[in-house]
Amino acid sequence: MYANVRGTRLYFDVDGMGLVPNGGRMEPRPPLFLLHGGPGGDHSSFKTSVNGLADVAQLIYLDHRGSGRSAAAPVANCTLDENIQDLEAVRSYLGLEQIAVLGSSYGGMVAQGYAIRYPQHIDRLILVATAPSFRFLEEARRIVQERGTPDQIRVCEILWSAGFTSVEQLYEYYKTMGPLYSTAFDSDKFEAGWQRGIRNFAQLNSGFGGFLREFDYTERLREIDCPTLVLAGALDWICPPSQSQLIADRISAARLEVFAASAHSIAQDEPEKFMTLVRAFLQERVA
Repeated sequence: MYANVRGTRLYFDVDGMGLVPNGGRMEPRPPLFLLHGGPGGDHSSFKTSVNGLADVAQLIYLDHRGSGRSAAAPVANCTLDENIQDLEAVRSYLGLEQIAVLGSSYGGMVAQGYAIRYPQHIDRLILVATAPSFRFLEEARRIVQERGTPDQIRVCEILWSAGFTSVEQLYEYYKTMGPLYSTAFDSDKFEAGWQRGIRNFAQLNSGFGGFLREFDYTERLREIDCPTLVLAGALDWICPPSQSQLIADRISAARLEVFAASAHSIAQDEPEKFMTLVRAFLQERVA
């Protein structure tokens, strides 16, 4: 499905009922927007990791502007600010008054910005393996130097310099970094996931060479007052747990859960614990 909003065409998909029959009543389930990583990733990995949440929420998968199955867009227009405004436009397009948002990695940065800018429309927030400012980059570079193999350090130099020139080069990066992204890395599953997904290396370059070096929500996190679940992987190299700790410390209604056996891909590394915590959070009553 597509939403024509703000001069572009955004792909979204919906899984699960918004109204559920229960005896003589129709009970609502919260609409949960799922925001993918990148920049330049897509929603496809969510469909094998969080799709089981359709029993407690109506899942809305969204590909960011110019990403995945959304319409191609000039890279200059595919920014954090545009992604935030696009989320609001799709919310309005679907006629939803309040939404829950789960943002993973870069998607968590979009989610934080949305919660700050549009507090009246967010019911609850789930931030997975993300960071509140550009400062995550310095820490991530240090961790790679300490933990990484020579090949991992080499491919990360392309990321830091925003120097990807092809999808093939991007493939080499993610496959080489796979064991650092996930403690449960599996080559066969990686190959299948790569074939299902659509990736935009120009957007990744634009983020790591531009706006991800500048964004900073640190002083505005206190403005977020909706219930917030912050999930961190203890072994995460790109969005280290210290970044999640900072988020949780600044948001008054936040609860932090650190996954001891997880790296960046928490839903893949500790799926049962991940699903249990997120499902319970979505079912909690908001005071």
